[in-house]
Amino acid sequence: MERAHRLSVVVVAGLHAEARTEVVERLLRAVPGSVALHHDLTGAAGGTVRSLLRDASGTLAHRDAAWVNDCACCTLREDLVPELERLADDPVNRLAVVELWDSVEPKAMAEVIAAHGSERLALTNVVTAVDPALVLPYLANGDDLAEVGLAAAPADRRTVGDTWARQVEYAPVLALVEGAAQPVDEEDRALLAQLHPTALRVPADSEALARIVFAGFDVDAAAAAQHAASALLPQDADEAGVATFVWRRRRPFHPERLHEALEELCCAAARSRGRFWLADRPDTLLAWDAAGGALCVENAGPWLASLPEAAWELVPPVRRAAAALDWHPDHGDCCQHLVFTSPGLDRDGLERLLDSCLLTDAEYAAGRDGWKRLPAAFDALLDAP
Repeated sequence: MERAHRLSVVVVAGLHAEARTEVVERLLRAVPGSVALHHDLTGAAGGTVRSLLRDASGTLAHRDAAWVNDCACCTLREDLVPELERLADDPVNRLAVVELWDSVEPKAMAEVIAAHGSERLALTNVVTAVDPALVLPYLANGDDLAEVGLAAAPADRRTVGDTWARQVEYAPVLALVEGAAQPVDEEDRALLAQLHPTALRVPADSEALARIVFAGFDVDAAAAAQHAASALLPQDADEAGVATFVWRRRRPFHPERLHEALEELCCAAARSRGRFWLADRPDTLLAWDAAGGALCVENAGPWLASLPEAAWELVPPVRRAAAALDWHPDHGDCCQHLVFTSPGLDRDGLERLLDSCLLTDAEYAAGRDGWKRLPAAFDALLDAP
C-alpha cells in the first residue's frame, strides 16, 4: 500500500507583525512547494475569522471561518488542522507555513498540530519572528492586549509584555528582521540572547532558515522547558548593559513580606520568572511570571517532595531530573529559583529585597506548624475562582 503524503508544517509566530510577514514571505520564496496559511482575527469581534492561503506568487484562496466559543484557540483548532490535512492531500505541497495572528501564542497551536500529526502532518519547527530593536519596547509594555486591539478573545486578560515574552521563550528558532525605522544596537542583541540563551538566532535573509524549518520539533520537551517545575531558566549574565540575575535560596518566603514587595519586584526587571515557595503553603510549587510591570503568580501543583514516593513514577522524567538537581535533605526540591533580566538591573538591590522577604531565623525555627499560622497574604491571588 502506498504511504500517504506527509506534509511538513512550521509555525511562525510573533507580535512583530512586519517581521513575521517578512519571515513568511522569505520562506515561501526559498522553499519550493511551500504555502502559507493565516487566520486573521482582526474581525473576530464580528463573529468571523478570515482565512488566507497564499504561496510565493500571491493569494491562492480566502474564506471566512466561524468564530468558535469566543476563543481564538478554539477557532483555530476547529479550522486549522482540516485545512492542513486538505493541503497534505496534494503531494505538490512540501511545506505549510502556519503564520499565527499577532497575539496567538505558538505553544497551543504547536500542540494541536502535533496531536494530529500521525501519517498526515509533521510539525517540523516553531519560529518566532523578531525585530531586535523592538524587543525591549514590547517586553516593557504592560498594556492589556484588549487596550491595543490585539485580544484573542473577549475574556483575554493577557498583556503585550507577557504575551511577547512567551512567544520568544517558547520557540527554539528566532528569525531576526531588522526594521528600517529603529537601528539595532548591542543592548538589543544582548537582551534577546539573555531572554532565550538556547535559541538559534538566525537572520531572516539567511539561506540557513529554509533548512532549519525542517529540523524537527518536540512539543513535550518544549512544554517542559516552560513549565515552572522544570523550566530551562537563563543563567547569570552581564553584557552590553543588560544583566541576568539568578537568585536561589532554600528558605521559604514570609507570605506577608513578599506580598508587600511584589510591586517593587515585578517592576525591577523587564522580565522575571521562575519558581518559589511560601511558608504558609509549603507543599505548593508556585510559578512566577512577570513582564512589563505585570506579575502572574500561579499554583503549579505540588513539589515532588510533597508526593508519596509511589506517585513519583507518574511524574515525567524531566520533572524528576529537575527535582534531583534541586534536592535538599530537609526540604526536598522546595526552593526559591527566580531569574531577573533587564538593562540597568540593580543586582545588589534585588538581592537585598528578596532576602528580606525570607523567613528570619526565629520564624524558620518555628517549623511547618508555625509557618502555616503566618498571614495568608496570597489567598486572594491563588484561590480566586
